[in-house]
Amino acid sequence: MSSIKITGGSELKGEVRIQGSKNAALPIIAATVLNQGITILRNCPKILDVFHMIKVLEELGSVAKWEGNTLILDTTSVSSTKVSEDSVQKMRSSILFLGALLGRNREVSIAYPGGCSIGKRPIDYHLNSIKRMNVNLLEDNGIIHCHTDKILGTDIFLQYPSVGATQNVILTAVLAEGVTRIYNAAREPEVVELCNFLVEAGARICGKGTSFIEIEGVKSLHDTDFKLSPDRIVAGTYMAAVAVTKGDVVLHDVPIQQIESIIRILDKIGCSIRTGDDYLRIRSYKRLLPYENLRTRPYPGFPTDMQSQLMSVLSLADGKSTIEEKIFESRFQNVDELKKMGAKIVVEESENKAVIFGVERLEGAVVKAHDLRGGAALVIAGLGAVGTTIVKEATSIERGYEDICRDLNSIGANTRYCSENIL
Repeated sequence: MSSIKITGGSELKGEVRIQGSKNAALPIIAATVLNQGITILRNCPKILDVFHMIKVLEELGSVAKWEGNTLILDTTSVSSTKVSEDSVQKMRSSILFLGALLGRNREVSIAYPGGCSIGKRPIDYHLNSIKRMNVNLLEDNGIIHCHTDKILGTDIFLQYPSVGATQNVILTAVLAEGVTRIYNAAREPEVVELCNFLVEAGARICGKGTSFIEIEGVKSLHDTDFKLSPDRIVAGTYMAAVAVTKGDVVLHDVPIQQIESIIRILDKIGCSIRTGDDYLRIRSYKRLLPYENLRTRPYPGFPTDMQSQLMSVLSLADGKSTIEEKIFESRFQNVDELKKMGAKIVVEESENKAVIFGVERLEGAVVKAHDLRGGAALVIAGLGAVGTTIVKEATSIERGYEDICRDLNSIGANTRYCSENIL
């Protein structure tokens, strides 16, 4: 395990470029299984979650190599229909191989995903939908066995616009017979990105970005050279870091349309934000204003993956703010860590709501990263604090950020990775 040491007090200034999207890369890596050939993914982030998905592909018989930030995958020889239990227990996104392998081989065996630190996230929506596509499903000691002689397109009505369920249905349907229609589909950019990739590879998909997606099955896909979009959550994280440090930073390669809800919130609490086609300048001159009631919602609402970062920002705002977490039930684990730094936050568990009473300053402390976004949020809090903050168990941050210390230091922060045993 590694820690991150942050010396607060620096105003962030300069320019930084945003990496490729984690949440787009993971389903697309799974989707490469549907093509018996070569896929080139450009602007692919070198993060732990991507490395894990590559490991699963290699266990299935694929060959992977890197050329800079370009990932080249050869899935010609994928023959296995089993995803190891260890792989799925380590990372929930491995469940996307359910639809991909089923689409390719008409058969798959995969374990239930492991526990998640931010919520239960059951896969009932995935399984109930796939069963409707002429797929037989058997559960045995935590292992899901699916098989069929042919996948048949059908109408799928999702009770909730689950991103993972939408993606798994799409992956299952691409090589199916007939037409699959998804009602109440997730609209997140990562779903759109998966559709864009599959269409470039020869799939027939209409309605991407809307709550109704139609997939007409095709016989096969072909080799593809695809560039991943920038990471909207990394962009939002660095915007939050600028907000707490009274900084002035230009972010390059920013998916502007995907972060409109983040821009709107930061603008309302006092940041000055100017956007171009793919860049953004954010400035913060004074103590920020509180936000009366911030609610996380499915896209295009405010993303749950930015909730922890905004909590760090609002901890230093001039007044009372509230955050309602509407997606996951266990995403307020940062509250106790922020309290160690002097934050004043009360959690109303019955409503899954946090009430934040902004303080004039946070104090550096030793805190713990409970999850990916929570860890990044504690780094932000450390940047805005007086003194030194050490974020323990920071390896989780590497699941989604190529090098958060490198990026923040390039715009004036004072951070570094260090060993846990320094404590």
